[in-house]
Order: sequence, then C-alpha cells, then structure tokens
Amino acid sequence: MGLLTFSLNVTLDGCVDHQEGIADDETHAFFTRLMDEAGAMLWGRVTYELMEDSWPAIARGDQEAPPALREWAGKLEAKPKYVVSSTRKDFAWNNSHHIAGDLREGVQKLKDATPAGVLLGSGKLATELDRLDLIDEYRLLVHPRIAGHGPTLYQDGLPSTRKLELISADPLRNGAVAMHYRRAR
Repeated sequence: MGLLTFSLNVTLDGCVDHQEGIADDETHAFFTRLMDEAGAMLWGRVTYELMEDSWPAIARGDQEAPPALREWAGKLEAKPKYVVSSTRKDFAWNNSHHIAGDLREGVQKLKDATPAGVLLGSGKLATELDRLDLIDEYRLLVHPRIAGHGPTLYQDGLPSTRKLELISADPLRNGAVAMHYRRAR
C-alpha cells in the first residue's frame, strides 16, 4: 500500500491561492521531484480543470513555456491522474481516471493499488480526505508571503487537531521552505 501525500503551495498566513506562490524553476523542480516519486496524482474536479486548461497544451508544444515547465508538463501528461467528482464523469486528458462512489473506499483502493504512493494536490479534497484519516504525509511548500486573503488551508475545518511529526524542513534559494510532515499515529 502506498502513502497518500498532500502537497500544496501555502503562504505564511495559510493562503493556498495558486497565484500567490513563487513560480520559478526551483519551485517547479521541487514539485517535479514529488511527482516523479509518486505513482499517481489525485485531484478534485476544480483542480483537475485548472490543470487541464494549460498543461496538455504545454506538453504538446502548442504553448510556449520555459524548460522547467515543459519538463513538468511532459511528466504530468504521462502520470496517472485520478479525479474525484460528483458532477463530471468524462475526463479526456491522457491517463485520467474518475473516482466515483464512496470517497473513502475509492481513495483507499487507489492507495492499495499504488505502491509508489499518491500525490494529492487539492485543498478542498484534502480536507475531506483528512476527515477520513486517509492522508499519511504533508509536503507543503511555504512561501515567504502574507497574502491577506483566502482561500486558506483547511478553511472548512477538521473535527480534531492533527498531530504531525517533522521529517524535514529544507529552505529553497527563493525563500520558500519545503516542509515534510508525517501523521503522528
């Protein structure tokens, strides 16, 4: 059974707006390494659609992009992508799969079938999966910014505090810190 790892950009005040982080080669290299280590990606519909709007075109070469983004796009194109959605059933992007029905059962089956682990990149979905005690690790890239607005990490709350064990904290040259935590069980 693989681990379910939640990974996201977050500012010091908890903002997870994708436009608030530092988007440079170092940041993209960090997320490319995480994706390389994982056996599959897991998103909610909104995140999937955000990704689907730009990355396939970059992977095909239809859209100009720096080398780090082209590398990410090519690897993302090949990576199995799983989407949780109750409103959309068709996911045409290469290697995309729908998780329908019971959320706990569907995600547990995905973890069981993916020994290399699953990388989760959707904030709202993470809240739901954390409520189900399915998240094993957290790989947050904390950016040296205070956004002053939302959306924020876990803004819908959790039923109880999650105790975490620090695995590593690695500063990047751009001032962000890559935080790796594991659930303390």
